[in-house]
Amino acid sequence: MKLYFDRETLLSLLAYAKDIHPREIFLVIRGRRFRDGFLVEDFLLPQSTILGEGFAIFNPYNIPIDFKIIGTVHSHPSGVLKPSIDDYNHMYGFIMVIIAYPYASFSDVAVFDAKGEPLEFEVI
Repeated sequence: MKLYFDRETLLSLLAYAKDIHPREIFLVIRGRRFRDGFLVEDFLLPQSTILGEGFAIFNPYNIPIDFKIIGTVHSHPSGVLKPSIDDYNHMYGFIMVIIAYPYASFSDVAVFDAKGEPLEFEVI
């Protein structure tokens, strides 16, 4: 499986993470089947989400019932581009996107499946 991003969408995620730094971002990803994977169509900030320094807190009950939700995206202000144990324990959906400091390029982005395996992504 592969994840596809529209170039402008991924650039806006990088810009948002950079703007919020040193706080962590957290967004829900909406997408659809595309080629051999999924295309990220848009993202939303769940109601009452708290973005803090080194953490983000969300209530899964505040996420709307939406069958286009495929996962989440969050940032790692520390620059570490790997999921933490907390990331796995609070995973929502089946795709986790991590954007790491310095949020400067697509190489600061990583995608993982629900098992923690890295997934390929492509910018289209």
